[in-house]
Amino acid sequence: MPLDTAAAPALSTAVNRLWLPRVSLSACVRGVMGRNTCGVALSDAQRLSYFPASPLCTLSWWFEGEAQMLPFGEPQGPVVRMPGRFVFGGPYRGPTLWRNPGPTHGMMLLLLPDAMHHLVGLEADHWVDRFDDAAQVLPPDWIAMCEAVQAAADDDARVRLIEDFLDPRWQAARPHMALAGHRYGDWAQGLALRAATSHPGRSLRQMERRIKQWAGQSMRELRGIARAEQAFLDVAASGQPDWAAVAASGGYSDQSHLCRETRRVTGFSPAELYRLIAENESFWAYRLWT
Repeated sequence: MPLDTAAAPALSTAVNRLWLPRVSLSACVRGVMGRNTCGVALSDAQRLSYFPASPLCTLSWWFEGEAQMLPFGEPQGPVVRMPGRFVFGGPYRGPTLWRNPGPTHGMMLLLLPDAMHHLVGLEADHWVDRFDDAAQVLPPDWIAMCEAVQAAADDDARVRLIEDFLDPRWQAARPHMALAGHRYGDWAQGLALRAATSHPGRSLRQMERRIKQWAGQSMRELRGIARAEQAFLDVAASGQPDWAAVAASGGYSDQSHLCRETRRVTGFSPAELYRLIAENESFWAYRLWT
């Protein structure tokens, strides 16, 4: 890791928010995440942000400041700067680490990858572990929406603009069997059902190929992320991290299986991640979901 996470940077008064989608967009949008550190004194360690592996596509804005992607677990790796004012990103198979060099106010739209396929014809498997200037990826009406969001008066107005833009387009483009996806497990199950029934040719290999095309990852990878999410939601709800019980109820073969998959998705052991979510400023994104 780039920093020793044993010395947890204390939680700050930075504003972190999560907007859940309106019902009509629940099979298209997972949520909108926002973070505003302007006017808050933060240490270098507190300006880091850890994110887990994710099957989602993202569209990000920076209203103030900037973001840099750091190598996760490779201290000598390159630092990658954002390629534009609005940035589109695909699914990530492993955890990622970001840094804001100074005060930052930003927002990230979280989109289900199969929804992006239906909305703009984007194939998620071409965007795995990648991001680029949104102007090079998305059609002109989307870029006009990005400009309007950038110019909006406040974050609530920005979210309304995003939803008002997406809603009619999603109702026109959505597949007949689109299912709400508030949890990754439900969404992955719905994706598999659509892949099995929505095109000619229903062999297992053809179904897996469609899932990989739409989601950018295999069903096995998606189910691993879904198990990890559900495990930590269960722990957050109970407040009692009995890892053997979590492994048994979460569909893991044993506690070692839980540990391996948690490290693959987040970069940390379950116990370490549980502590960091509770104590470390840089794990604000995890706290929004748990």
